[in-house]
Amino acid sequence: MNAVAEIRDLRVEVDGRALVDGVSLRVTAGKVTALVGASGSGKTTTGLALLGEYPAGARVTGEVRLPGGPAGYVPQHPGTALNPARRVGALLRDIARTRVRALPRRERRAAAHQRVLRALSLAQLPDPEAVLRRYPHQLSGGQQQRVVLAQALLLGARLVVADEPTTGQDALTKQRIVDRFAAVARQGIAVVLLSHDLDVVRALADEVLVLREGRVVESGPVDRLWPAPRRLRTAEPPATDGPAELPAVHGPADRTGLPGTGREVLRVGGLTARHGRTTVLRTSALTLRAGECLAVVGRSGSGKTTLARCLAGLHRGHDGELLLDGAPLPRSLRDRTRAQLAAVQYVFQDARAAFDEHRPVLAQVARTAVRLRGAAEADALAEAVTTVTGLGLTERHVRRRPAQLSGGELQRAALAQALLARPRVLICDEITSGLDTVTRRGILDTLAGLLRDRRGLSLVLITHDLGTAAALATRIAVLDGGEVVEEGPARRVLTSPEHPFTASLLETSTRMT
Repeated sequence: MNAVAEIRDLRVEVDGRALVDGVSLRVTAGKVTALVGASGSGKTTTGLALLGEYPAGARVTGEVRLPGGPAGYVPQHPGTALNPARRVGALLRDIARTRVRALPRRERRAAAHQRVLRALSLAQLPDPEAVLRRYPHQLSGGQQQRVVLAQALLLGARLVVADEPTTGQDALTKQRIVDRFAAVARQGIAVVLLSHDLDVVRALADEVLVLREGRVVESGPVDRLWPAPRRLRTAEPPATDGPAELPAVHGPADRTGLPGTGREVLRVGGLTARHGRTTVLRTSALTLRAGECLAVVGRSGSGKTTLARCLAGLHRGHDGELLLDGAPLPRSLRDRTRAQLAAVQYVFQDARAAFDEHRPVLAQVARTAVRLRGAAEADALAEAVTTVTGLGLTERHVRRRPAQLSGGELQRAALAQALLARPRVLICDEITSGLDTVTRRGILDTLAGLLRDRRGLSLVLITHDLGTAAALATRIAVLDGGEVVEEGPARRVLTSPEHPFTASLLETSTRMT
């Protein structure tokens, strides 16, 4: 079968360090080729090579060929591929117009619109007309990801490079995304899947390459590799015997004491949030007490991130009551005092977007203490070094620029940046969703340790993954269609759900694992 893409003996080196070394692969039409490995194994560098993209200053040897035609890319953090100043409809129609130029002029507008709607439908975005009217920042991470997939489909790509396409997706949507990429492959389009999610790889891939530290350590048909999962586990860091299981469901007393007994730190009352004229979130009363972890779970587009952005002052289009220690918390960051800004800190799903790409990471982490607490620069730098090393990074790592850190390393740096504000409330928005199993477990253990050791710190955990919620949560709030359909102690919600949607989410999560 003819190859639509081929890589031979690729080596990509930056500052004397090989990101990938001797990688070769052959991608054929209608097949899914998965690159599997831990954070920093070279998956994304290899995938981007198929698009002719390399890190700044990289020294590249080897050969990359795309005889099959254009390639599309679905990045792990899709917001980086969307113009924040243009509505989704304008972005997609620009692409669709290039595909209908052969039609008579009077027919082009309607034909382009129909192509856009069809692409959004294939990418499994409900209510596409509403999505077309929104700006990228008004979409959830999962919705942004599906818009980018629609872009690739509109381009007529013969190859789609999908970098962690199920990142940030709930179990129900994840299954649909797997089905969608399988359908894309059945249309004769080659798919290169970059993933740490072995369940998704098993369900979707035809061929698998396992990467570790930039090298291919195992490759072959998925049916041949899967009976021997030990080979796949070579993608994980050597300190483990294989993919670690997330912790079992913990009761509230397992981590932070009985729910409802700590002092109330944050209260949300009657919150209604809008994107333009469309109401996207309605909540009644939610409270967060000292030392608690409130996990907010639900499908992509359910309103989880909108709720988090309202708490952090990043979404002004809302009504209702926000109280911090019983005092009103202004809706907008611009109206909050320095103390209020420090008290409520946000860690984004896309950690890379939180950093200036031109400045060393350590300097940016330290800047938080200077800006929000008035710390002296020397003291802030020393505290930054202590914090990042406590989170498992080395000073040598964080003296680099963001592009030179892996996703897991940068996520820890973003967490350190927030912690230097000494917050009362830490909001973590899907911060483990794009990480391999071992790195994800490390981040969860870090958060658990912070709750245990930092008196007065409380956590709002935004996640689609019930396993992640089970690892940390004292209480769980379940969102569906912009409304809280269930809320209560973690053990009760995860073992005896009262709402049908929560039950279906638990059932699908079990099926996907």
